[in-house]
Amino acid sequence: MEDTTRNEIEATVFNRLLDHLRDRTDVQNIDLMILAGFCRNCFSKWYKEAAEERGIELSLDETREIIYGMPYDEWKTKYQKEATPEQLEAFNKTQDK
Repeated sequence: MEDTTRNEIEATVFNRLLDHLRDRTDVQNIDLMILAGFCRNCFSKWYKEAAEERGIELSLDETREIIYGMPYDEWKTKYQKEATPEQLEAFNKTQDK
């Protein structure tokens, strides 16, 4: 497979993943962190780093809006729930590794 084709396929898959995460607002970032070790905020930081590697300056707020599909504060107000003690305990266990 050619690099260009691979990159196009990967971009399509990434966009589909973003759409999925935007649709699944019931899935909290802490749950993603517990299960997968990354969350929407990680994607935002990775996006920012990749842009900077190409000489494009984006703020974290700008990349969060790209990833979340809306301003981060708006997403938090609409969808983010307070972490439960069980979630915090599970998250803390993942940090010990």
